Amino acid sequence: MTRFINPYFFIALFFTLVILPADAQQQPVTLHQLLQQAETNYPALQASKLATDAAKNNVAFIRNSAIPSLDASYQLNYATHNNISGMVYPQYILPISGPPSATNNLSGVFGSATGLLLNWQPVTFGQRESQIAFAETGVKQAQALLANDILQHKIRLANAYLDLLTATDLQKVYDQNIQRSTEILNNARVLVLAGIRPGVDTALFASELSKAKLEWINGDKNREATSVQLKQLAFSKELPGMNDSSYFHRLPSNFTVTDTITHPLAAVYHSFLLSDQARRTSTAKSSNPTLGVWGTTYARGSGVQSDGSTKSLDGLGLQRINYGLGIQLSMPLLQSVKIKPQLAQQDIQIKSDKLKLDDITLQINSQIQTAETLISHALTAVKENRNQLQAALFAYQTMLSRYNAGLANYADVVQVQYNLAKAESEDKLTYMAVWKALLYKAAAAGNLDLFLNQVN
Repeated sequence: MTRFINPYFFIALFFTLVILPADAQQQPVTLHQLLQQAETNYPALQASKLATDAAKNNVAFIRNSAIPSLDASYQLNYATHNNISGMVYPQYILPISGPPSATNNLSGVFGSATGLLLNWQPVTFGQRESQIAFAETGVKQAQALLANDILQHKIRLANAYLDLLTATDLQKVYDQNIQRSTEILNNARVLVLAGIRPGVDTALFASELSKAKLEWINGDKNREATSVQLKQLAFSKELPGMNDSSYFHRLPSNFTVTDTITHPLAAVYHSFLLSDQARRTSTAKSSNPTLGVWGTTYARGSGVQSDGSTKSLDGLGLQRINYGLGIQLSMPLLQSVKIKPQLAQQDIQIKSDKLKLDDITLQINSQIQTAETLISHALTAVKENRNQLQAALFAYQTMLSRYNAGLANYADVVQVQYNLAKAESEDKLTYMAVWKALLYKAAAAGNLDLFLNQVN
């Protein structure tokens, strides 16, 4: 009997042998991924987002002040039924209602009451609107602070990312220097055994090899420290695939800010100004009148009868029902005098906010100009160092050939080897200096896309 093999078996086998191992490999992490991860998960940024949500809820709370209050109550008490007519200041005293008693009677009776009270202020002559406007500036301020926090954090993260790439690529330079030192030491040993070079050359080149290894160790220490910093900023435990050498083989081509974006830091200071202006408006409106509407219905019970006799248990029931409606216009006559110094203080604060905004604008413009200077010099340095690297490589190869032929000494070889290693390191640093200058300009302009649009 012929048995057919299930075609899904081959699909499962292919998935297991081919697709899963490919997915299991760690994919290189990109700067865009790290920035998105940090914006989503970094605790300080999450706290700023929550502050924005809290500010929005504060606006909703103040808007809800237009909703009337409706309070229901019920009370049951036991107290003396003594009473006396006349006015009394209500603070610290709970009055007993009813007509004045004929004699001082300390016996207690039950009483009860229930009621429903409506209180509403439909018209505040601009007070509520100014409070809402002030609360809305709090939302704008929280949003501006959040945008600035995100930008500053991303700038720090991008800078740490570039530092780690630089440290990683410098390790390659140190590796090459160790290989060169090892080859020179091996050649020196052969030449010493052949009697062409003095025996001390072996010890001297062994010392240079040790120096090259120490340089590699220090570089690795710096790379590890930078990696720890980047993982902290990215809120990540691991950073797979951090080995992108493209930054050291190509340069950004666009250094011009085309988008007219307000710098988040300038937006923060502008939000401070708007907030203080709205606060002053709200303070000034506090001297306006308010129109209130109230309505109530309630029932009363008392153990004191109309003739003055007492039937204490009768107070447990409700005997009289009442209702009332009314409107009230209140005017704080002395409020304008009270708030006059406060308004003067707020006027001074507004002037201070305007000057601070002008100052931060000057700083931003100055930083953009500084960034343009850094970019110009960094590009020049890249071209010049390329020439230096080619010359250093040619000098090293020539001097090494002369040494092997017995025409040059140890000091000559060490000097050209040092110059080559230095030129290779400078080549990495000058390329990275251009990227960092671009990042600095993006930070100064408050537009990180200027940098990110040219990143792989």
